[in-house]
Amino acid sequence: MLRSTVASVLASLLVAPLLPATATASSAADPPRVPEAVGFGGVVSSVDPDASQIGVDVLRRGGNAVDAAVAVAAALGVTDPFSAGIGGGGFLVHYDARTHRVSTVDGRETAPASADADLFVENGRPIPFAEAMTSGLSVGVPGTPRTWQQALRQWGTWSLDQAVRPAEDLARRGFTVDATFHRQVAANADRFADFTSTSALYLPGGAPPAVGSTFRNPDLADTYRRLRRDGMSAFYRGEVGRDLVAAVRQPPVRPGATREVRSGDLTAADLARYEAPLREPTRVRYRDHDVFGMAPPSSGGTTAGEALNILETTDLGAETPVQYLHRFLEASRLSFADRNRWVGDPAFGDVPTAELLSQRFADSRACLISPTAAMTGAVAPGDPREPTPCGTSGEPAATPYEGTDTTHLTVADRWGNVVAYTLTIEQEGGSGIVVPGRGFLLNNELTDFSFTPVTPGVPDPNLPGPGKRPRSSMTPTIVLQHGKPVLALGSPGGATIITTVLQVLTRRLDRDTPLVEAIAAPRASQRNAADTQAEPAFLAGAEAAALRALGHRFTSTAEIGAVTAVERLPDGRWRAAAETTRRGGGAARAVWPTR
Repeated sequence: MLRSTVASVLASLLVAPLLPATATASSAADPPRVPEAVGFGGVVSSVDPDASQIGVDVLRRGGNAVDAAVAVAAALGVTDPFSAGIGGGGFLVHYDARTHRVSTVDGRETAPASADADLFVENGRPIPFAEAMTSGLSVGVPGTPRTWQQALRQWGTWSLDQAVRPAEDLARRGFTVDATFHRQVAANADRFADFTSTSALYLPGGAPPAVGSTFRNPDLADTYRRLRRDGMSAFYRGEVGRDLVAAVRQPPVRPGATREVRSGDLTAADLARYEAPLREPTRVRYRDHDVFGMAPPSSGGTTAGEALNILETTDLGAETPVQYLHRFLEASRLSFADRNRWVGDPAFGDVPTAELLSQRFADSRACLISPTAAMTGAVAPGDPREPTPCGTSGEPAATPYEGTDTTHLTVADRWGNVVAYTLTIEQEGGSGIVVPGRGFLLNNELTDFSFTPVTPGVPDPNLPGPGKRPRSSMTPTIVLQHGKPVLALGSPGGATIITTVLQVLTRRLDRDTPLVEAIAAPRASQRNAADTQAEPAFLAGAEAAALRALGHRFTSTAEIGAVTAVERLPDGRWRAAAETTRRGGGAARAVWPTR
């Protein structure tokens, strides 16, 4: 029976490339949300059924993991436009099955050349966040289009034309509005209504699209077609870019709107000089695994990596559930203290990446963790360049607010290539500004900069600067064992991304929790603060009471993160996994499911 199954799969692999090039998503009107899929030929996991199905169709037609990842990302720009799209940026981590090498693309947005440390300061005071967010001032040069171009050029087998076509078709024919899409528009209706282009697209007739209705975005379809035909020059040097710059410099505010909407200073020259560079990934050895992540300007790889190194000193698999969670929270607290002090754009300062990821430094921090009492409040950072046992350096630095509405996709193909890709426009709905006639929202990523130094008198590596990339918490992660991929994952959630990825990693690798269960488990997020954010299900568990007895303090938050992941099984199959309920549940797909 096994030989018959394998023969059938191989036959399908041979036939797949012959499918029509115009095939897009499944013919089913509403692809289902399924949190787990196991099979051969490759897998895709994202938050959206239409996007995941498009990715699987690409794999089935002979595309590789990068081709599928770009196609999924473009589709998410249609169906999940309040979290991602070509008006934003992100980070892509890639494993090459031929070379066994992990590489990354930095598609983070950049500040205009005119930006300085006082970008968000007026009359000596920081601008209120809500005002900074909904403005042209917050828009960075988008990196997502250049990321797609870079990834396809480096590792893809499809052209940009081929990879983006399914998303163009999806935008033109439309998709069914679900409760999440409706809620996201409704939650932003007041500010969307203040922009003529945004209200025309997302508030037809003055109200959010109804659940069950069909939503179409012909302007975005036309924009995708322009990019397919003319390449990324249309975005960074051509007519799409000109329209983008005009929307930033003169936001399309509705006549009569009372909201103060500041203009930005982004220019055509800022767009033209943008690059999405390849960067060396972060790497830590954890147990018998190599964990690769995103280096600065993302803080994901360094912060999760440092926390893993701290936790390496304890056998988490043998600990009680309470002690496991206690140590996870304390390691998160310490790594965030160091992240806030030391991590920023490495082009604008000396970021001690190697030192932050050294086991020597982690050991100097791990000794601060007591099994019988939690640390209280924000703790001071350590000095990674001169670590001393249990030593601290300077004043504690709090974790600034970051928007939580990002998205993540994970793909593996039949050859064993893997992509973990986190992309965003920052806040839910970004800046709120749709580029007129182009159908996509602009980011508000520059609000990820510190508006003023987090700790007065202490150097802040994350202040704005000309051409600078704001610090990010995106944590796309690939885990290898003996040079082969065993797990890849990521999540949205702002600064909670890091703790979400760390919690799923440790549950899967240390506690041997099945992947879907590790993703569905209740979450808590400690980010060097007096209180730990936790989901209601976490607070309702018996462990929360025991953690409080150790001195932990909690505040409730409805939801933390929305993980998508893939893992390789011992028999060669892949498992795709996603959320069971968060954000309405995720969408896992396998090319040839086996169950």
